[in-house]
Amino acid sequence: MTPTPTRRRFIRISAAAAGIGLLTTNRLARADVAPTVWRGTMLGAVATMEIHGEDRSRAERLIALACAEARRLERLFSLYLNESALVELNRTGILVDPAAEMVDLLSTSQHYSRLTGGRFDVTVQPLWDLYASHFARDDADPAGPAAEQVHAALARVGSGRLTVSRDRIVMPRGMAVTLNGIAQGYVTDKVVDLLRAHGISHSLVDMGEPRAIGARPDGRPWEVGIADPDVAGQMKATLPIVDRAVSTSGSYGFQFDARARFNHLFDPRTGGCALRYHSVTTVSRSATAADALSTAFSLMPEDEIRSLLPRADIDRVHLIDDAGRSVEFSA
Repeated sequence: MTPTPTRRRFIRISAAAAGIGLLTTNRLARADVAPTVWRGTMLGAVATMEIHGEDRSRAERLIALACAEARRLERLFSLYLNESALVELNRTGILVDPAAEMVDLLSTSQHYSRLTGGRFDVTVQPLWDLYASHFARDDADPAGPAAEQVHAALARVGSGRLTVSRDRIVMPRGMAVTLNGIAQGYVTDKVVDLLRAHGISHSLVDMGEPRAIGARPDGRPWEVGIADPDVAGQMKATLPIVDRAVSTSGSYGFQFDARARFNHLFDPRTGGCALRYHSVTTVSRSATAADALSTAFSLMPEDEIRSLLPRADIDRVHLIDDAGRSVEFSA
């Protein structure tokens, strides 16, 4: 049986039109106000949406609008919906007259691939399939797939081989795309755009990669915790954010083997897995950028990350190395 990621995608919208604030610890600025809550699944995982406001009917309308937008985008980007545009692309190798958002996201993905020297690449799905099928066997070699198998999978990786235009998207036979390293951030940005268009100026949207709209209603920053990779349920650090997005990528998020030598963060150049850091957290104006680059930075030495920041639209980076030490630096 092929394993699937268990990372919980959590959407929380705290719409502060009525003066309500929310910390990531779920501590309300006004504890007497009950939130309007939606729960379901989004992009293959459990999702929750909360809007805090005194006008329940308005909160429910916002939830309906946000859900409709997120569902529309899910039907484009999901690996888990058989009718999604991404599944069709992987099955047939072509999308004719693709949705504008699919063109935008794949073009953006190619930009981040070029920017990071190929460390970010949405065509690593053949590597996922290889490792998943290898470790699903009862007699799986703990050393991982054979070198020739990794080499064969790498021959089908390379986002530069995608042809992306407004009238069609085409890729060579045998390639496959996963948008799991960028779609969550992109959908978060689209939901934020929707909320802004409806007058929300103080909010927190959390889809695994939280993005703040403005500050909290009382003027203080929102607070986003960075998980301690070694201690479940504990925070390693807390980041104050205003009008920024945060994304964390960590090798602990999904591991194929009990010895934690192989994880979901693949190096598109070698076919190996990211082991340099326990986690990488990025802060950016864009959840899309934060999402993609936290993945890419997981494969890069610190000096390369620092040199890339001025061109990467990343404000801050927080690294937790393999010894559990934290390093934080800014652009």
